[in-house]
Amino acid sequence: MRILVIDSNILMSALIKDGATRNILTNFKMNFVFPEYGLEEIYFYKSVVIKKSKISEREFDVLLLRLLKYIRLVPLEMIVKFRREADEIMGGVDKKDVPFIATALFFSCPIWSDDKHFQKQKEVKVFTTNEIMRFLKK
Repeated sequence: MRILVIDSNILMSALIKDGATRNILTNFKMNFVFPEYGLEEIYFYKSVVIKKSKISEREFDVLLLRLLKYIRLVPLEMIVKFRREADEIMGGVDKKDVPFIATALFFSCPIWSDDKHFQKQKEVKVFTTNEIMRFLKK
């Protein structure tokens, strides 16, 4: 597993708590990728993340920038040719997740997500945080 698309909720989890998710992102040599579109969702929920994590807005910004050093942002232009296929796979489940599926199709790689709705599709392999942890312990 060389390249891994991370879901918005994985990044939000790493922002909220200094736990397993943040540890995986910052300490394991993997190629994490994230569609730029996902940043809109991160900023949309910024106040929720700040409240849950009990950090200031400035601390949020610093932490996000720190985490993004370990993640390659993928511009929509790179994945646009996979959008239709991704929409066929995930559009009926959750339109917001289409760019994540498109990114996985572009890189031919799995997605890291704890959202159960990703499991409803069978075209792209999805790993949970627990599965990632088990894999990394080997």
